[in-house]
Amino acid sequence: MATEKLSMAQALNRALRDSLAEDPSVYVFGEDVGPLGGVFRITDGLTAEFGEDRCFDTPLAESGIVGMAVGMAMNGMRPVVEMQFDAFAYPAFEQIASHVAKTRNRTRGKVGLPMVIRVPFAGGIGGVEHHCDSSEAYYAHTPGLKVVTPATPEDAYYLLREAIASPDPVVFMEPKKLYWAKEEVDFDRPVPGIGKAVVRREGTDATLIAYGPSVSTALEAAEAAAQEGRSLQVVDVRSVVPFDDETVCAAVRSTGRAVVVAEASGYASVASEIVARVTERCFHSLAAPVRRVTGFDIPFPPPKLERFQLPGVDRILDAVDDLQWEDQ
Repeated sequence: MATEKLSMAQALNRALRDSLAEDPSVYVFGEDVGPLGGVFRITDGLTAEFGEDRCFDTPLAESGIVGMAVGMAMNGMRPVVEMQFDAFAYPAFEQIASHVAKTRNRTRGKVGLPMVIRVPFAGGIGGVEHHCDSSEAYYAHTPGLKVVTPATPEDAYYLLREAIASPDPVVFMEPKKLYWAKEEVDFDRPVPGIGKAVVRREGTDATLIAYGPSVSTALEAAEAAAQEGRSLQVVDVRSVVPFDDETVCAAVRSTGRAVVVAEASGYASVASEIVARVTERCFHSLAAPVRRVTGFDIPFPPPKLERFQLPGVDRILDAVDDLQWEDQ
Protein backbone atom coordinates (compact mmCIF):
# COMPACT_ATOMS: atom_id res chain seq x y z
CA MET A 1 0.00 0.00 0.00
CA ALA A 2 1.11 3.58 -0.62
CA THR A 3 0.98 6.56 1.69
CA GLU A 4 -2.41 8.27 1.56
CA LYS A 5 -3.81 11.44 3.13
CA LEU A 6 -6.85 10.51 5.19
CA SER A 7 -9.05 12.03 7.86
CA MET A 8 -9.44 10.07 11.09
CA ALA A 9 -12.97 9.13 10.00
CA GLN A 10 -11.64 7.79 6.70
CA ALA A 11 -8.83 5.91 8.47
CA LEU A 12 -11.32 4.22 10.81
CA ASN A 13 -13.53 3.34 7.85
CA ARG A 14 -10.52 1.83 6.08
CA ALA A 15 -9.62 -0.18 9.17
CA LEU A 16 -13.12 -1.62 9.39
CA ARG A 17 -13.22 -2.34 5.66
CA ASP A 18 -9.85 -4.10 5.68
CA SER A 19 -10.78 -6.16 8.74
CA LEU A 20 -14.11 -7.22 7.22
CA ALA A 21 -12.38 -8.17 3.98
CA GLU A 22 -9.61 -10.18 5.62
CA ASP A 23 -11.55 -11.96 8.36
CA PRO A 24 -15.05 -13.42 7.77
CA SER A 25 -15.58 -13.62 11.54
CA VAL A 26 -15.70 -9.80 11.84
CA TYR A 27 -19.14 -8.19 12.09
CA VAL A 28 -19.97 -4.50 12.43
CA PHE A 29 -23.26 -3.36 13.94
CA GLY A 30 -24.96 -0.68 16.00
CA GLU A 31 -27.43 2.17 15.69
CA ASP A 32 -27.59 3.60 12.14
CA VAL A 33 -24.26 2.04 11.10
CA GLY A 34 -25.80 0.21 8.12
CA PRO A 35 -27.03 2.01 4.97
CA LEU A 36 -26.70 5.45 6.63
CA GLY A 37 -23.04 4.81 7.45
CA GLY A 38 -23.26 6.02 11.03
CA VAL A 39 -23.80 9.48 12.47
CA PHE A 40 -20.18 10.37 11.66
CA ARG A 41 -20.07 8.21 8.50
CA ILE A 42 -17.42 5.92 9.97
CA THR A 43 -19.18 2.86 8.51
CA ASP A 44 -20.04 4.52 5.20
CA GLY A 45 -20.29 2.03 2.33
CA LEU A 46 -19.65 -1.08 4.41
CA THR A 47 -23.17 -2.49 4.13
CA ALA A 48 -23.16 -1.94 0.37
CA GLU A 49 -19.81 -3.73 0.05
CA PHE A 50 -20.20 -6.58 2.54
CA GLY A 51 -23.95 -6.98 2.79
CA GLU A 52 -26.47 -6.62 5.59
CA ASP A 53 -25.25 -9.83 7.22
CA ARG A 54 -21.83 -8.31 8.00
CA CYS A 55 -22.67 -4.63 8.68
CA PHE A 56 -26.15 -3.95 9.98
CA ASP A 57 -28.42 -1.71 12.06
CA THR A 58 -29.73 -2.67 15.47
CA PRO A 59 -32.61 -1.43 17.62
CA LEU A 60 -31.92 1.61 19.80
CA ALA A 61 -30.94 -0.55 22.77
CA GLU A 62 -27.30 -0.30 23.81
CA SER A 63 -27.55 -3.07 26.40
CA GLY A 64 -28.97 -5.36 23.73
CA ILE A 65 -26.23 -4.40 21.28
CA VAL A 66 -23.45 -5.30 23.70
CA GLY A 67 -25.29 -8.36 24.99
CA MET A 68 -25.62 -9.70 21.46
CA ALA A 69 -21.93 -8.99 20.86
CA VAL A 70 -21.05 -11.02 23.97
CA GLY A 71 -22.94 -14.03 22.66
CA MET A 72 -21.38 -13.70 19.21
CA ALA A 73 -17.87 -13.40 20.62
CA MET A 74 -18.44 -16.49 22.77
CA ASN A 75 -19.23 -18.38 19.58
CA GLY A 76 -16.14 -17.53 17.55
CA MET A 77 -17.14 -14.22 15.96
CA ARG A 78 -15.41 -10.84 16.27
CA PRO A 79 -18.13 -8.21 16.72
CA VAL A 80 -17.32 -4.50 16.40
CA VAL A 81 -20.13 -2.41 17.87
CA GLU A 82 -20.68 1.33 17.82
CA MET A 83 -22.23 3.20 20.74
CA GLN A 84 -22.89 6.28 18.54
CA PHE A 85 -22.17 8.78 21.36
CA ASP A 86 -20.24 8.48 24.61
CA ALA A 87 -23.11 8.91 27.09
CA PHE A 88 -25.38 6.65 25.03
CA ALA A 89 -23.21 3.73 26.21
CA TYR A 90 -24.26 3.97 29.85
CA PRO A 91 -27.31 1.69 29.48
CA ALA A 92 -24.83 -0.99 28.31
CA PHE A 93 -22.40 -0.48 31.17
CA GLU A 94 -23.75 -3.37 33.22
CA GLN A 95 -23.13 -5.72 30.29
CA ILE A 96 -19.63 -4.27 29.83
CA ALA A 97 -18.58 -4.37 33.50
CA SER A 98 -20.26 -7.64 34.47
CA HIS A 99 -19.83 -9.76 31.34
CA VAL A 100 -17.51 -8.26 28.72
CA ALA A 101 -14.74 -7.53 31.23
CA LYS A 102 -15.08 -10.66 33.39
CA THR A 103 -15.87 -13.60 31.13
CA ARG A 104 -12.27 -14.74 30.59
CA ASN A 105 -11.59 -14.62 34.33
CA ARG A 106 -14.92 -16.22 35.21
CA THR A 107 -14.22 -19.16 32.88
CA ARG A 108 -10.60 -19.55 34.05
CA GLY A 109 -9.36 -18.48 30.64
CA LYS A 110 -11.45 -20.90 28.62
CA VAL A 111 -13.74 -18.28 27.03
CA GLY A 112 -12.36 -15.05 25.61
CA LEU A 113 -14.39 -12.23 24.14
CA PRO A 114 -12.64 -10.86 21.04
CA MET A 115 -14.83 -7.79 20.57
CA VAL A 116 -14.47 -4.04 20.12
CA ILE A 117 -16.77 -1.40 21.56
CA ARG A 118 -16.33 1.81 19.59
CA VAL A 119 -17.22 4.92 21.60
CA PRO A 120 -17.13 8.37 19.92
CA PHE A 121 -16.28 10.55 22.94
CA ALA A 122 -15.32 13.94 24.37
CA GLY A 123 -16.20 17.49 23.36
CA GLY A 124 -15.14 20.07 20.84
CA ILE A 125 -18.08 19.68 18.45
CA GLY A 126 -20.61 21.97 20.12
CA GLY A 127 -22.81 19.07 21.17
CA VAL A 128 -25.44 19.10 23.89
CA GLU A 129 -25.43 16.95 27.02
CA HIS A 130 -25.19 13.16 26.51
CA HIS A 131 -23.12 13.84 23.38
CA CYS A 132 -19.80 15.09 24.79
CA ASP A 133 -18.90 12.97 27.82
CA SER A 134 -15.37 11.83 28.51
CA SER A 135 -16.17 8.42 29.97
CA GLU A 136 -12.78 6.73 29.75
CA ALA A 137 -12.31 6.47 33.53
CA TYR A 138 -15.31 4.14 33.90
CA TYR A 139 -13.77 1.65 31.50
CA ALA A 140 -10.19 2.10 32.71
CA HIS A 141 -11.34 1.29 36.25
CA THR A 142 -12.89 -1.99 35.07
CA PRO A 143 -10.31 -4.84 35.10
CA GLY A 144 -10.49 -7.02 32.01
CA LEU A 145 -10.87 -4.24 29.46
CA LYS A 146 -8.28 -2.65 27.21
CA VAL A 147 -8.94 1.07 26.68
CA VAL A 148 -7.44 2.76 23.65
CA THR A 149 -7.79 6.25 22.18
CA PRO A 150 -6.03 7.46 19.00
CA ALA A 151 -5.02 11.07 18.40
CA THR A 152 -4.02 10.78 14.73
CA PRO A 153 -5.51 9.17 11.61
CA GLU A 154 -2.55 6.80 11.35
CA ASP A 155 -3.02 5.60 14.92
CA ALA A 156 -6.76 5.33 14.31
CA TYR A 157 -6.16 2.88 11.48
CA TYR A 158 -3.50 0.72 13.11
CA LEU A 159 -4.91 0.68 16.64
CA LEU A 160 -8.38 -0.26 15.42
CA ARG A 161 -6.94 -3.07 13.29
CA GLU A 162 -5.04 -4.37 16.33
CA ALA A 163 -8.11 -3.99 18.57
CA ILE A 164 -10.23 -6.07 16.20
CA ALA A 165 -7.54 -8.75 16.08
CA SER A 166 -7.15 -8.81 19.88
CA PRO A 167 -8.27 -11.96 21.72
CA ASP A 168 -9.74 -9.81 24.49
CA PRO A 169 -12.29 -6.96 24.59
CA VAL A 170 -11.19 -3.44 23.69
CA VAL A 171 -13.06 -0.21 24.39
CA PHE A 172 -11.99 2.02 21.51
CA MET A 173 -12.49 5.70 22.38
CA GLU A 174 -12.68 7.90 19.28
CA PRO A 175 -12.20 11.69 19.73
CA LYS A 176 -15.12 13.20 17.83
CA LYS A 177 -13.47 16.57 17.28
CA LEU A 178 -10.57 14.87 15.47
CA TYR A 179 -12.71 12.89 13.01
CA TRP A 180 -11.99 15.44 10.29
CA ALA A 181 -8.30 16.00 11.06
CA LYS A 182 -6.16 14.83 8.13
CA GLU A 183 -2.63 13.49 7.80
CA GLU A 184 -0.57 11.18 5.63
CA VAL A 185 -1.09 7.56 6.63
CA ASP A 186 1.76 5.20 5.78
CA PHE A 187 0.35 1.71 5.35
CA ASP A 188 3.79 0.12 5.11
CA ARG A 189 5.65 1.28 8.20
CA PRO A 190 5.42 -0.38 11.61
CA VAL A 191 3.45 1.58 14.21
CA PRO A 192 3.63 1.04 18.00
CA GLY A 193 0.74 -1.13 19.14
CA ILE A 194 -1.70 -1.15 22.04
CA GLY A 195 0.13 -0.59 25.31
CA LYS A 196 2.69 1.82 23.86
CA ALA A 197 2.90 5.59 24.30
CA VAL A 198 4.81 7.79 21.85
CA VAL A 199 6.63 11.12 22.06
CA ARG A 200 4.92 13.47 19.59
CA ARG A 201 7.27 16.41 20.17
CA GLU A 202 10.68 16.58 21.79
CA GLY A 203 11.35 19.14 24.50
CA THR A 204 13.69 19.85 27.39
CA ASP A 205 11.88 22.09 29.90
CA ALA A 206 8.71 20.18 30.79
CA THR A 207 6.63 17.24 29.58
CA LEU A 208 2.97 17.49 28.58
CA ILE A 209 1.18 14.12 28.88
CA ALA A 210 -2.08 13.78 26.95
CA TYR A 211 -4.28 11.30 25.13
CA GLY A 212 -7.01 11.34 22.49
CA PRO A 213 -8.58 14.77 21.94
CA SER A 214 -6.10 16.55 24.22
CA VAL A 215 -2.98 15.63 22.25
CA SER A 216 -3.60 18.24 19.55
CA THR A 217 -4.22 20.87 22.25
CA ALA A 218 -0.97 19.93 24.00
CA LEU A 219 0.90 20.26 20.70
CA GLU A 220 -0.63 23.71 20.18
CA ALA A 221 0.48 24.70 23.67
CA ALA A 222 4.01 23.43 22.99
CA GLU A 223 4.16 25.49 19.80
CA ALA A 224 2.96 28.59 21.64
CA ALA A 225 5.51 27.99 24.41
CA ALA A 226 8.29 27.76 21.83
CA GLN A 227 7.44 31.29 20.72
CA GLU A 228 8.14 32.36 24.30
CA GLY A 229 11.44 30.48 24.49
CA ARG A 230 10.26 27.45 26.45
CA SER A 231 10.77 23.89 25.15
CA LEU A 232 7.89 21.51 25.93
CA GLN A 233 7.86 17.79 25.23
CA VAL A 234 4.54 16.15 24.30
CA VAL A 235 3.75 12.50 25.06
CA ASP A 236 0.69 10.80 23.55
CA VAL A 237 -0.47 8.04 25.90
CA ARG A 238 -2.54 6.29 23.14
CA SER A 239 -3.28 3.28 25.35
CA VAL A 240 -4.95 4.11 28.66
CA VAL A 241 -5.08 0.40 29.57
CA PRO A 242 -2.53 -1.14 29.40
CA PHE A 243 -0.49 1.93 30.33
CA ASP A 244 3.06 2.49 29.12
CA ASP A 245 4.87 3.53 32.30
CA GLU A 246 8.28 3.10 30.70
CA THR A 247 7.85 5.65 27.89
CA VAL A 248 5.89 8.17 29.94
CA CYS A 249 8.26 8.07 32.91
CA ALA A 250 11.38 8.24 30.75
CA ALA A 251 9.97 11.39 29.16
CA VAL A 252 9.22 12.95 32.54
CA ARG A 253 12.64 12.08 33.94
CA SER A 254 14.27 13.78 30.95
CA THR A 255 12.65 17.14 31.79
CA GLY A 256 11.93 16.91 35.53
CA ARG A 257 8.54 18.61 35.19
CA ALA A 258 5.18 17.38 33.93
CA VAL A 259 1.62 18.49 33.24
CA VAL A 260 -1.17 16.01 32.45
CA VAL A 261 -3.83 17.31 30.04
CA ALA A 262 -7.26 15.67 29.64
CA GLU A 263 -10.81 16.78 28.85
CA ALA A 264 -12.47 14.60 31.49
CA SER A 265 -13.27 15.96 34.93
CA GLY A 266 -10.20 15.90 37.14
CA TYR A 267 -11.49 14.16 40.26
CA ALA A 268 -10.85 10.38 40.35
CA SER A 269 -9.84 10.49 36.69
CA VAL A 270 -7.39 8.90 34.28
CA ALA A 271 -5.38 12.11 34.68
CA SER A 272 -5.29 11.49 38.45
CA GLU A 273 -3.94 7.99 37.86
CA ILE A 274 -1.25 9.26 35.50
CA VAL A 275 -0.16 11.85 38.07
CA ALA A 276 0.04 9.14 40.75
CA ARG A 277 2.02 6.75 38.57
CA VAL A 278 4.47 9.44 37.46
CA THR A 279 4.93 10.73 41.02
CA GLU A 280 5.56 7.24 42.42
CA ARG A 281 8.07 6.32 39.71
CA CYS A 282 9.79 9.65 39.08
CA PHE A 283 9.75 11.30 42.51
CA HIS A 284 13.50 11.84 42.75
CA SER A 285 13.64 13.26 39.22
CA LEU A 286 10.88 15.82 39.70
CA ALA A 287 11.74 19.50 40.18
CA ALA A 288 8.08 20.34 40.86
CA PRO A 289 4.80 18.56 41.65
CA VAL A 290 3.02 17.09 38.64
CA ARG A 291 0.12 19.32 37.61
CA ARG A 292 -3.21 18.54 35.90
CA VAL A 293 -5.18 20.59 33.40
CA THR A 294 -8.58 18.93 32.99
CA GLY A 295 -12.25 19.59 32.51
CA PHE A 296 -14.02 21.00 35.53
CA ASP A 297 -15.95 18.77 37.93
CA ILE A 298 -19.35 19.71 36.53
CA PRO A 299 -21.80 18.19 34.02
CA PHE A 300 -20.82 19.06 30.46
CA PRO A 301 -21.99 22.62 29.76
CA PRO A 302 -24.14 23.95 26.86
CA PRO A 303 -22.38 24.37 23.49
CA LYS A 304 -21.76 28.10 23.89
CA LEU A 305 -19.87 27.46 27.12
CA GLU A 306 -17.85 24.36 26.27
CA ARG A 307 -14.75 26.40 25.44
CA PHE A 308 -14.50 27.25 29.15
CA GLN A 309 -14.78 23.58 30.13
CA LEU A 310 -12.20 22.15 27.75
CA PRO A 311 -8.48 22.50 28.50
CA GLY A 312 -6.99 25.16 26.26
CA VAL A 313 -3.57 26.53 25.42
CA ASP A 314 -3.75 29.33 28.00
CA ARG A 315 -4.67 27.00 30.86
CA ILE A 316 -1.87 24.61 29.90
CA LEU A 317 0.73 27.37 29.72
CA ASP A 318 -0.45 28.75 33.08
CA ALA A 319 0.13 25.31 34.61
CA VAL A 320 3.59 25.12 33.04
CA ASP A 321 4.43 28.56 34.43
CA ASP A 322 3.47 27.28 37.89
CA LEU A 323 6.01 24.43 37.88
CA GLN A 324 8.42 26.10 40.35
CA TRP A 325 10.92 27.57 37.93
CA GLU A 326 14.11 28.86 39.55
CA ASP A 327 13.99 32.14 37.60
CA GLN A 328 10.58 33.15 39.01
